[in-house]
Amino acid sequence: MKVMVIVKASKNSEAGLMPSEQLLTEMGTYNEELVKAGIMLAGDGLQPSVKGKRITFAGSKRTVVDGPFAETKELIAGYWIWQVRSMEEAVEWARRCPNPMPGEEGELEIRPIFEAEDFGKAYTPELRAQDERLRATVEQRQK
Repeated sequence: MKVMVIVKASKNSEAGLMPSEQLLTEMGTYNEELVKAGIMLAGDGLQPSVKGKRITFAGSKRTVVDGPFAETKELIAGYWIWQVRSMEEAVEWARRCPNPMPGEEGELEIRPIFEAEDFGKAYTPELRAQDERLRATVEQRQK
């Protein structure tokens, strides 16, 4: 199963405080362990929400809202995409993570990523073929 591991933002990450060399080293070591174990597929840190935008949808109307966004605890500061055997395995790996917000309370959230079979009959053979074409195109562009 694939999961997204979300690193929740904090007051310091939203203020744009950069991680220390020590944290970067610890995270680098942790990421190496994830890669060697075949778990990590992707991962990045995100800039503070002050540099972001939100687009809200109401029928056919689109509204763009500039950051920063309120409620720091609802924002994300980074993510990983992991391939794991189970949610329990994801939790085991997450428990090994260095605190992503030293000096503050850090929080990770683990969410399963939808698989094709989760969509049932609505995911027609045509939609599946389209999705496979798009994924192949994206993979090709990354090479």
